[in-house]
Amino acid sequence: MQESRLEAAAIEISVQTQYLEDQSDPANHRYAFSYTIGIENHGKESVKLLSRHWLITDDNNRVEEVRGPGVVGLQPMIHPGQKFVYSSGAVLTTQFGTMQGSYEMLKPDGSRFDVPIPAFLLSRPHSVH
Repeated sequence: MQESRLEAAAIEISVQTQYLEDQSDPANHRYAFSYTIGIENHGKESVKLLSRHWLITDDNNRVEEVRGPGVVGLQPMIHPGQKFVYSSGAVLTTQFGTMQGSYEMLKPDGSRFDVPIPAFLLSRPHSVH
């Protein structure tokens, strides 16, 4: 278990979010957000992103769980010193929410480990929470 934590620590996750006003419809409780995630490999081995697991929680504490292979249709290989960046989106029924989860990674020796994605906020700008 200790080795798995060390492997996960070698992968740095960064997140930027944006409220998509043009795709949102507050009158019908539709709030669209984009998020851009960077996955940087600070380790000594290449890793392949196999799958994602998300918990998306709206401001009413309704949780949507999403699991699937790769990200945006890809299962990228991330070599030491490289950063893979992708953008995707989420739609909530409330103007605030959070996302958190994990990526399952594959090492060259066939072993797998999970990289936690810390919780981040999805928020409509200029709103009070």
